[in-house]
Amino acid sequence: MDTERVMGMLANAGFVCHHDPEHPTAPIAIINTCGFIGDAKEESINTILRFAARKSLTPQPPLPKARGRVYPLERLYVMGCLSQRYREDLAQEIPEVDGWFGKFEWDKIVESLSPIPFPKGTGCIMRQLTTPKHYAYLKISEGCNRMCSYCAIPLITGRHTSRPMEEILDEVRWLVTQGVKEVNVIAQDLSSYGLDIAQRHLLPELIDRMAQIEGVEWIRLHYAYPTDFPWELLPVMAKHKNICKYLDIALQHSSDQVLQLMRRHITCQEQEEVITRIRREVPGICIRTTLLVGHPGETEEDFDQLKAWVQKMRFDRMGAFAYSDEDGTYAHIHYQDDVPDEIKQKRVDELMAIQQQISTELMQEKIGQTMRVMIDREDGDFYVGRTEYDSPEVDCEVLIDRYAERPLCCKIGEFYYVKITKAEEFDLYGEIC
Repeated sequence: MDTERVMGMLANAGFVCHHDPEHPTAPIAIINTCGFIGDAKEESINTILRFAARKSLTPQPPLPKARGRVYPLERLYVMGCLSQRYREDLAQEIPEVDGWFGKFEWDKIVESLSPIPFPKGTGCIMRQLTTPKHYAYLKISEGCNRMCSYCAIPLITGRHTSRPMEEILDEVRWLVTQGVKEVNVIAQDLSSYGLDIAQRHLLPELIDRMAQIEGVEWIRLHYAYPTDFPWELLPVMAKHKNICKYLDIALQHSSDQVLQLMRRHITCQEQEEVITRIRREVPGICIRTTLLVGHPGETEEDFDQLKAWVQKMRFDRMGAFAYSDEDGTYAHIHYQDDVPDEIKQKRVDELMAIQQQISTELMQEKIGQTMRVMIDREDGDFYVGRTEYDSPEVDCEVLIDRYAERPLCCKIGEFYYVKITKAEEFDLYGEIC
């Protein structure tokens, strides 16, 4: 969304903007970076270096799928988390970059490019969508107050700050006018929305009002926190058909010892009670979670307990990541990174193998069911879509053979009822009813 806002501001200032990291051709490039974990930082650095190399190019013929001739890069700007955390060091290491900007210095980027004074007061709706037009992401807050031991987000984004509710709802209404049907609500900590501006949970009211906006077909919730969960949200989710039965809630671990080291302020038993209540009050809900292995102090016994817990809980969707020692975090300052990298990766692989088997079993249960599917794209002989239980780009997809019995002509961004005929570990196959 930060990228979309900058693109919208630049477009308002008279620039033509394209989101094309694979085959860029423009003379000016702006790279939005992530500085959260080691892999993301490495990817950001590699992208910057790849673009920096273009500054010495001579004009090249058009590339496949590119918009035209590739010209040398005249100006290169970097923004985002990595730039905010390591600006001075990066400026010395990569002098080809013409400007480094922090995560929220959007106005300064535009002002550095445009001789025309930037128009102020245009509000939250100045964004240029980079997603397919039928879905979009909507950030409702920035920052986090949780201060988990391993997490650099509070160091980068600061304390939790909720956006005004009316501003968010206005943006949803604008998104609908742009053709958006699916709104993916995101925040570093959804559970805390409203606590800073009203001293109470406002997420249930926000989602309830959002669900009543005409044209909103799906609302999906990402990145809730289990501690101090806003329980009033559950009856809202159960009441509205256009709120997806889907919740992304990061749990990180099951060992009480590791949870304490992580400073999660919750026990394994309390986490189980949270998930049990969510499943009870919103029947059929899909729970996605994220787990972190290799945290300092995690023993083989802790990891064995985590594996058994994953088998017991049977999460619908799950991701696993290896601990990354991040500068300035509590863990970096107070703990020793004592789990070897090869052991971390081995634990990730073991955990995901367990989840693959669980996912296979859960997906097999879908065979014979008829499900409402949104079509995202065409891919070879298939239309590719998703159910309400699947977030774009990270979850399962439904593949529909375009030529199985008769040629199909589905519209991208439309909903169809699909009978599931086959299931794999992370994908479903079906036919239009």
